[in-house]
Amino acid sequence: MLIEMTIKGLMVDPVNNTPIVILRDKDGHRVLPIWVGIFEANAIALQIENLSTPRPMTHDLLRNVIRDLNALVEKVVVSDLQEQTFYALIYLTTHGETVAVDARPSDAIALALRTRAPIYVEESVITSAKPLDFAPEADQDRLHQWLDSLDPDDLGKYKM
Repeated sequence: MLIEMTIKGLMVDPVNNTPIVILRDKDGHRVLPIWVGIFEANAIALQIENLSTPRPMTHDLLRNVIRDLNALVEKVVVSDLQEQTFYALIYLTTHGETVAVDARPSDAIALALRTRAPIYVEESVITSAKPLDFAPEADQDRLHQWLDSLDPDDLGKYKM
């Protein structure tokens, strides 16, 4: 089952200094942190902040190519989690047909923001991600409570 998610925020993991995209379902009951690369985090941050660059960035280029080929980004789905690696699919509609394209979640999310496409996560991914491997088991509940209680104002501006 697909769960529609929105971006709650973008932050940096204080332990290993890696950017994290925080996804949350519309009801605010489920939170999914996804660790991403610094360049992808920057692409996401630029769009969240509605900042434009003098020339198109990679995700802007991809959006433009899709649009100019008369295709539409229908949705993006974080579809799988294997060995602590998330997988995503970008669903494109072109000439009445839907095509699923394999992608990294960070790229899919950056494209979804630029095309205003909805972001979904397979429920099985959320379930699989529940035992967060980066925290000792005793700290997992505390971490989940902290992620659930995050306020966008707490996240501040994401700086690269």
